[in-house]
Amino acid sequence: QVQLVESGGGLVQAGGSLRLSCVASGTLFSFNVMGWYRQVSENQRELVATITSSGTTNYADSVKGRFTISRNSAKNTVYLQMNSLKPEDTAVYYCYFRRITVRDDYWGQGTQVTVSS
Repeated sequence: QVQLVESGGGLVQAGGSLRLSCVASGTLFSFNVMGWYRQVSENQRELVATITSSGTTNYADSVKGRFTISRNSAKNTVYLQMNSLKPEDTAVYYCYFRRITVRDDYWGQGTQVTVSS
């Protein structure tokens, strides 16, 4: 099992910045993927960014050049630095953890990001 605790959401004006953090604990295994998704509708959660245990990153086109994902493996923590925020970035952001070895996924409780125009 894996537990994820997120922090860093909030309210910011358009053009501003926020940094999200997520700490993972439990049986993590060495090969994993950490990342962030956001809820864009009642039934749709979209990829924001992911980073593998080897450091390979992947971004949604809508956030490329504005968001940066990073991780501190020693602290089992993933970060999402969000710059040049837009109102359309408003959403609940969920931390994501995939254990590649056992092929299972875990989600955080979600943190609200609101960008005002």
